[in-house]
Amino acid sequence: MAGHSQFKNIMYRKGAQDAKRARQFARLIREITVSARSGLPDPAANPRLRAAVMAAREANMPKDTIDRAIKKASGAGQGSDYSEVRYEGYGPAGVAIIVEALTDNRNRTASDIRSTFSKHGGALGETNSVAFLFTRLGAVRYPTSAASEDDMLAAAIEAGADEVESGPDGHEVTTSVESFFAVRDALEARFGPPREAKLDWRPTTSVRLDEEKAAAVLKLVEALDDNDDVQNVYANFDIPESVMQKLSA
Repeated sequence: MAGHSQFKNIMYRKGAQDAKRARQFARLIREITVSARSGLPDPAANPRLRAAVMAAREANMPKDTIDRAIKKASGAGQGSDYSEVRYEGYGPAGVAIIVEALTDNRNRTASDIRSTFSKHGGALGETNSVAFLFTRLGAVRYPTSAASEDDMLAAAIEAGADEVESGPDGHEVTTSVESFFAVRDALEARFGPPREAKLDWRPTTSVRLDEEKAAAVLKLVEALDDNDDVQNVYANFDIPESVMQKLSA
């Protein structure tokens, strides 16, 4: 199991889904707030806000909660002013980790992230200290019901996407950063709003972990993910299925 986007699946398999729900809602509201302030407070005219609202709906957030978050964000001088920050470092076994956060206090968040790395056998590095081990790309995801594999592939090629992967969990269309918005908009025009559309970090190399090292890395990643300011955690670990079964037992 690779670490770039599978940590959520690991947490679900460990039975932590319910415990993460409130934190997930808080993160989604924070993303809605930043998205609404970065453009018009209208999802139809603001692609980033539209994606944030879709993610909130996917998480079963009540419509009233979404509407209140947008309304609050659109009020001049109301609410917190969040900044987007990226942290990079190494965890146990030399696993490279990228942390994306939205914070209203950079000093607090930096201190918390540094402390979390240290407490779990890692070390926070400078900006770009591990980014070279990842590729920045766009990812647009649709459920299988949105289109057939052939239709999704044809539409993605026409839109200028780089790759399409289709399977039981749905379709994932990947693009360059430069083409992301054009591809997303073209697919949305044809298939409707995607389940998720975002810029991702994908590792170019991975660190294969045994049971002991995997347990240590997952503790660090989970501790980072538990931070209220953290939006996403990416890591370049690879955990064999047999090891995951032992850790999930």
